[in-house]
Amino acid sequence: MSEKKKAKVIMVQGTMSNAGKSFLVAGLCRVFKQDGYKVAPFKSQNMALNSYITKDGLEIGRAQAMQAEAADIEPTVEMNPILLKPTSNVGSQVIVNGEVLGNMKAMDYYANKRQLIPEIQKAFDKLSEEYDIIVIEGAGSPAEINLKDNDIVNMGMAKIAKAPVLLAGDIDRGGVFASLYGTVKLLDEDEQQRIKGLIINKFRGDVEILRPGLSMIEERTGIPVVGVVPLKPLDIDDEDSLSERLNHKEKKGGIDLAVVKLPHISNFTDFNVFEGMDGVSLRYVREVNELGRPDLIFLPGTKNTMDDLAWLRESGMETAVLRCSGDGIPVVGICGGYQMLGDALEDPDNVEHGGTMRGMGMLHTKTVFSKVKTRTQTRGRIKNEAELLEFAGKEVQGYEIHMGRTEALGGCRETIYLEDGRVDGLANPEGTVYGTYLHGIFDYGDLAAMLVSRLMVKKGLDPKNWHFDAQAHKKQEYDKLADLVRSSLDMKKIYEILEEGIGC
Repeated sequence: MSEKKKAKVIMVQGTMSNAGKSFLVAGLCRVFKQDGYKVAPFKSQNMALNSYITKDGLEIGRAQAMQAEAADIEPTVEMNPILLKPTSNVGSQVIVNGEVLGNMKAMDYYANKRQLIPEIQKAFDKLSEEYDIIVIEGAGSPAEINLKDNDIVNMGMAKIAKAPVLLAGDIDRGGVFASLYGTVKLLDEDEQQRIKGLIINKFRGDVEILRPGLSMIEERTGIPVVGVVPLKPLDIDDEDSLSERLNHKEKKGGIDLAVVKLPHISNFTDFNVFEGMDGVSLRYVREVNELGRPDLIFLPGTKNTMDDLAWLRESGMETAVLRCSGDGIPVVGICGGYQMLGDALEDPDNVEHGGTMRGMGMLHTKTVFSKVKTRTQTRGRIKNEAELLEFAGKEVQGYEIHMGRTEALGGCRETIYLEDGRVDGLANPEGTVYGTYLHGIFDYGDLAAMLVSRLMVKKGLDPKNWHFDAQAHKKQEYDKLADLVRSSLDMKKIYEILEEGIGC
């Protein structure tokens, strides 16, 4: 009997959260794909509120879906077998193999997470049989000495996968040499030996000034620096709420789009497409005085609709949004934002907050939460023309991740009909307030461009020579990322590390 094929493996870990691990993994996936290899990303445990639904209706981290897209493959649940979606400062919804296991306090999960190693091993082995190369992403830092004993995502995962490690540090935050050196020296000797290369990430300036430091860190750690990656703006989905996108508050002129920055905001990647458009400003607003009078307001998804609706009310943001809507400024709600727009939210099973809550009253709907989570990719078609969306018959697609069902109470326009016969898009009679459960609805086709064009006409701007192809733009950005990684890292050395493994 012949042995099963096993992929070559390399892992990217970081000295801290937001060191750029997700981008580096995506970049390496794109480079290996360009070089003719069948490559897949993998992250054993992800903690993020940005998630994605695979074709078979299973939930994974959005970052792994992005990395799969960079590798030009279909995202699957094996790429992220464990997903933690924070529900509070001390607890998360635990998702295993794409399905909800339950809500757990951090201490309880920490005490029991090693029981999930067989699921991690099974997912990794399946990928290993199907692909030539697997690029693994760590989480946070491998040197969290209070967590190392039960680690399943950094060095613990490296041991499971027998993976050599590249350690990345973020120089833009400062202290990169201390963080690289300290991370290495806090690891056990066998873990230090797994690190085959150091990466300086997010560099600004003249690399020649940095070279003496590179030599010194190599001498002190005994590990070669395999690259210095410049900090360059790229329009690629971010890992989680650490994203710098959420700090965008300034208006740039042209079309002004405002996203309300909810405390439990999730899947803000729904709006990333607008950031790549010339003449469009996408802002995230938390304070009432930041909102102003945009051309359109987005209410995004949230992990806790009722709590965030209470925040909207208490902060004065609800009043500000209602005032803008009353003045004819369009409001679009997605998922949790859609639920908030209704007349009432009911939670008989204590899924979120419990009890009944008054909605914003902008759509005559009622949402009833249930313990069953809807997870599906779907397609549909816009059926009704309206003042803002003047494109009846336009095809749409996206994915749903929500707990609960929203029904119209009367007086709503049905705007999106899905292939399975459901209605998943409602508008008010005036055509100024819209809601849908479809995440990613603006990522496909030219719906986002048509929306912006309509806003330009409304504002007296001429959209005649304005064009934007979302899919072509996304592919272009992945290729730019690959060019950046290829030109910044010693790819000859990376391939040598792949071939040699960890030497055992």
